[in-house]
Amino acid sequence: MRVGLLGGSFNPAHDGHRHVAAMMRRRLRLSQVWLLVSPGNPLKPVRGMRRLEERLASARAVADGRRILATAIEATLGTRFTLDTLRALRRRFPRVRFVWLMGADNLVQLPRWRGWRTLARLVPFAVHPRTTYNHAALAGQAARLLRRGLRPLRAAPGLALARPPCWVFLPARHHPASATALRAAGLA
Repeated sequence: MRVGLLGGSFNPAHDGHRHVAAMMRRRLRLSQVWLLVSPGNPLKPVRGMRRLEERLASARAVADGRRILATAIEATLGTRFTLDTLRALRRRFPRVRFVWLMGADNLVQLPRWRGWRTLARLVPFAVHPRTTYNHAALAGQAARLLRRGLRPLRAAPGLALARPPCWVFLPARHHPASATALRAAGLA
């Protein structure tokens, strides 16, 4: 089984999350994508963050319950950092081939993540474009240090089976939805 992990606050989840999850599932030939609703992102302020239950409900509303699943498993596992979550998931699901899914904005800030170099050696990852972050992401510290692991687009379907460190940048149509914009407009 091949599973993509799309972590985030989902404050709230929206159609853009569904778009990214579905696109990456198809292009990476994943069995499922799990929307990992974080109990608390260490890099985001607590102020303005809805309760976990509300964010999980919004993620479930954009998931299909079969190929795209929403979960708050990090709260169950008691993990706070992606590296710890990934290690716990690999122990719990030893036969699953995981791929970490992230936006270009997260590739920019990846060097701020605890144990990010170790994370890159444990799991392949796929990066989807975010219009205002693409250049900075591909020219940033993480991309430079992991340059040898960058795979051509044609390798994307086999990424889950590849030996890390490896990653792909998946060009895709931009989806305009934004949790920040939804909150600012009072729609969340």
